[in-house]
Amino acid sequence: MSENLNVVAIRFQPLGKLYHFDRAGARDLRLGDYVLVSTQRGREMGEVVSLVDKSKSRKKLKPIERRATAQELVLRRLWQQKELEAMIECRVQASEIGLEGVKIAKAEYSYDGSRVTFLYNYEGEEKLDLKGLRSAMQRAMKESRVEFRQIGPRDVAKIIGGMGACGLETRCCSMFLTEFSPVSIKMAKAQGISLSPQEITGMCGRLRCCLVYEYEQYVEARKQLPKVKKRVVTPLGEGKVVEVLAMRQAVIVRLAEDNRRVEFLKHEIEPYEELNALKGKADGPCDRHDSGGCDCGRNN
Repeated sequence: MSENLNVVAIRFQPLGKLYHFDRAGARDLRLGDYVLVSTQRGREMGEVVSLVDKSKSRKKLKPIERRATAQELVLRRLWQQKELEAMIECRVQASEIGLEGVKIAKAEYSYDGSRVTFLYNYEGEEKLDLKGLRSAMQRAMKESRVEFRQIGPRDVAKIIGGMGACGLETRCCSMFLTEFSPVSIKMAKAQGISLSPQEITGMCGRLRCCLVYEYEQYVEARKQLPKVKKRVVTPLGEGKVVEVLAMRQAVIVRLAEDNRRVEFLKHEIEPYEELNALKGKADGPCDRHDSGGCDCGRNN
């Protein structure tokens, strides 16, 4: 690692969010190494995935304690193998207690088994009381401290995985997304996508993450084209824009003469207002120009 790169980015779960730590006390780290760090939840093991220039970070970062030992890596793997069993047990206990509307998505053990966190989703209107479930799970798992953490429907879909609504064998969130960006209906409208729920809703029941991917490109492309309902002049005569094909830099125009819909590229059309104004200037002053009652903008 370069001496100028004093900060490392670490993640604690596959495709998890990146967290930055100071590597001042561990200069010999390499990408892919596992290290121990102190967090708000206690000591955790994470993987070094990238290097960051410290000069670009204004925050005071916590230091990396040390590289994980081979024994600790084996211990981590052993506890990970118990996560599925712990999740199933938690679901059974939730059912026996009668908790409704709670979806236990995953169980996560710390590397040494001292803590187990159950990730759950709940979207009910009533306040959720997990005291009974927490007590039941603590009795079943005496060697670990039991915690619960609520997550959103996008996170649940990411954990469960499976085919995406678009037909991809693996959902984007489970394949490469490390964080979820805000998504809005405005993004679908800008790209001309049907607002049908089947077209814009993902397997999580929320707007598809992929609506973000090309949104900025569509916005920039649309700036170069006239908006819908704008009058334009085409090689076939005047007409009105009825559809914008941003990525093709083209528009669909309904011609005034015969009501046909014809596609034209950007360089084939001109704004009607601008051409009309230029034509007026070329034709000379109007009848009211000399009397000062005209605002046509023409010169004498």
